[in-house]
Parts: sequence; C-alpha cells; structure tokens
Amino acid sequence: MKTKINILITISTIVLLALCFVQLYLVKTAYRYKVAQFRLEIKDRLSKITNDYSDIDSTIFNKKDFLYQQLASNYLANKTTGEEIKQQLLKNQFRKQLTLKLQQEFEEEFPDHSIDFAIVLNKFVMFNNHKQADTLFAEKPLIENKMCGNLASLDDAFLIRNYVGTTSSNSDHSNYKLLTEDALYVSVKNWELIVFKRMSSILIFSFLSIIILISIFVITIKALIKQKKISDIKTDFINNITHELKTPLTTLSVSTKILERKDIKENEQLYNQLLNTINRQNERLQHLIDQVMSNSLGHEEIELHKQKIEVHSFLNSIINDFKIAHTNTQIQTHFHSGETKLKLDTFHLTTAILNVLENAVKYGSSTIIISTQLQNNVFSICIEDNGIGIEKNKQSLLFDKFYRVEQGNVHTTKGLGLGLYYVDQIIKAHKGSVQLVSDFGKGTKLTLLIPSSIQ
Repeated sequence: MKTKINILITISTIVLLALCFVQLYLVKTAYRYKVAQFRLEIKDRLSKITNDYSDIDSTIFNKKDFLYQQLASNYLANKTTGEEIKQQLLKNQFRKQLTLKLQQEFEEEFPDHSIDFAIVLNKFVMFNNHKQADTLFAEKPLIENKMCGNLASLDDAFLIRNYVGTTSSNSDHSNYKLLTEDALYVSVKNWELIVFKRMSSILIFSFLSIIILISIFVITIKALIKQKKISDIKTDFINNITHELKTPLTTLSVSTKILERKDIKENEQLYNQLLNTINRQNERLQHLIDQVMSNSLGHEEIELHKQKIEVHSFLNSIINDFKIAHTNTQIQTHFHSGETKLKLDTFHLTTAILNVLENAVKYGSSTIIISTQLQNNVFSICIEDNGIGIEKNKQSLLFDKFYRVEQGNVHTTKGLGLGLYYVDQIIKAHKGSVQLVSDFGKGTKLTLLIPSSIQ
C-alpha cells in the first residue's frame, strides 16, 4: 500500500511539474510574440518618419552628403587615412542637429513612450576607376560607431532599418563611387513593463491556473496521506490490542492447565492463588476491550482511574503473573525498604510495565532486574535487562509511535512499535517521565519516574 501511494505521489508530482513547465513555456512563447509585435509596431511607425534623412531636414542631409564627398576626395588625395575618416565621420558637424530633430519627431509620434536611439556607421566603401573596392570602414554594429543619438548601449535596442547611400564623382580631379551604410537602433524605456501590461490577462490567467492546480494537488495528496494514516492507525491499533490480549490469554491458559493437576487441587493456598490470577486476568481482558472502544493512546486523552495502592505488592502481582507465561526468564527484585502507597491507575500501569518486560524478553533478555527507589518525592521503577541493547542513534526514536528497532535478528520479532509509545503515554498521564540508558550488546535500563505525591 505504501509503495503504491509513493508511486502515485511521484507520478502526480511529475505530471504537475510537466503541466507547470508547459504553462511556463506557453507564457514564454506569448511573451516573445508580444515583444516581437511591440517591436514591429515601433519599427513600422518609425520607418515612416525616418525613411530618409532628407525627410527630416534637407539642410542636415546636404551637410552629411557634403561631408562624405569631402572625406572621399581627401582620401584619394592621400590627405587622410581610413582611421582618420572614421573619426571624422563619428565627430560630424550635424551630430547634435540630427539628434535633436529625431528626438522631436519621436516625441511627436510617440508621446506616451520615451525612446532612445542611435544611428550607427557600418560601412564606408570606395570604388575608384572600376578597380577593386577599397573598404575604408566595415564593422558590425557597435555603439562606439554612433554618428548621432542618445542611446548608451545596443544591448537592449533593436534595429529599425539600414540606410544605404551611394555617391559618385566624375570630375577631372576625382573619379569614384562611394557606398555608405548606417543603421538606426532604438530602445523604448520600460518596454518590458509595457509588454507585460499588454499580456496582463494571460499572466493573471496562467498564474491563477498554476495556483489552483498546485492547491488541488496539495489538498489531494494531504487527503490521501491522511486517509492512509487513519487506515494505518486503525490497523496498528487493532493489531496492538490483539498483541496485548495474548498476555492475559496465555496466563489464563497456563493457569487453567495447572488447576487441572491433582496436587494443585489438594493445595488450597496454590489453588486460591491461581484463582486470583485468573480473576485478575479476566478483569484485564475486560479493560482491554474497553480500551478498544475508547482508543485513547495520547497521554492528554487518557482517562485515569486512580486508586491508592501499595506499590510493591502491586509490582509483585505483575511479576508473578509474568513468570507464569515466561518460565525461562529469571526475574530479580531489589525493592527499597519500607512500604510505599501511591495513587495509580492499576490497569494502565500494569499494561505499561508488562510491555517493558515483554520487550526485554523479545529482544534477547534472559535475566531482568526490577528495582525501586523513593527519592525527592519521586518513585522510580527501574527495569534492567541483559538483552541486545539499542544503538545510540536509534534511542531518540524509541518512543515514537509505530517505531521498531531493527538490528541483528530483531526483524524476526513480532510487534508494531506501539509498546514503548504506550508506556511513555501512560507515565506522562501520571505526570511522570521515562528515562532510557542502553549500550548495544550490553542490555537496556528503563526507568519509570512517577511523582509520589497523592493526588
């Protein structure tokens, strides 16, 4: 069952992640489409007002054309080099004028957007007397080659259009053709915010879809785990009660067989002692049935029925009953001198002590030492065995519900890990505590501490 649930959770998680990735991919695709759509819109509108520099201002266009011719003539006359031509182009006289004109045009066309731009020089190629082309300048678009504009970087800008111009001269002093290419790049401030606003409905729908999907997944998994825990608790509780029923039934079975013996019938003292044992175990069976009905294992929920008892007599009765069912186990007692009377729930405490004793036998103990002590108004019951012990790293888990130590050949022992959990809950219900000392391979010492004040 656990494996099936783990597989179901794993598959569901994978499917959920796949759906989330698909949703993210669709959002990313929609984002790219919106970005492309936004840039195309800007590009189309800017292309109309920047079709040619002469459309903006013929004076500026003439200045640019004159500068190109002058630089070409100087180069042919060996007055300048290709690097000098590049620097003079970048430091042109129409730089500020063209920047201001374009800014004005962009502001009129896009009053709601703030646009930065740059016209970048790409090529400056001369053809002289039909000879091989002389490339004075040809580079990839770089912001360092900006001829005009206020753009600081091309990283976040996109291309509007390339401008290719040709100029020729057939005078007596020069005969050449000039090819120039420059490009207009723009960047819209906060363009990402603009795109996100345009696709806000898609983002909201996608976000809500993912949240709803994850919420349904989490609720479903929690419900599944809760149902599994409830089922496990019911099964484990029934099995634990069945385990608890075996002790009194075993004692009853052994006691009944002993009663059939003729020598016992003739010994009135032993006969009455066995009858008392049978009566106690019958009462214990009745209490166990009541526990099945109430199913109260939490110390805060346990309803104690305390009565004032003499503790050592109470312990001796538990030990005598336990010896009947475990004849091969030696039990030694070291009770402190003096009579001690406490108010205890005899049924629950009997179950707790028997759980400890049975665990000792179950985990390899042949000798059990039970000692008591009264100190500082705290009565302690120490149960020490010579079993296999418990590893240090597992001792902190020992009182957890359903936890079972698995070491050596312990995996062959029966039990569902409720015994010591139950012990801890019963002692806590008596306002006490449990202490554990154990060395692997050397046995275990469990001490039950109960306040001695009568309540």
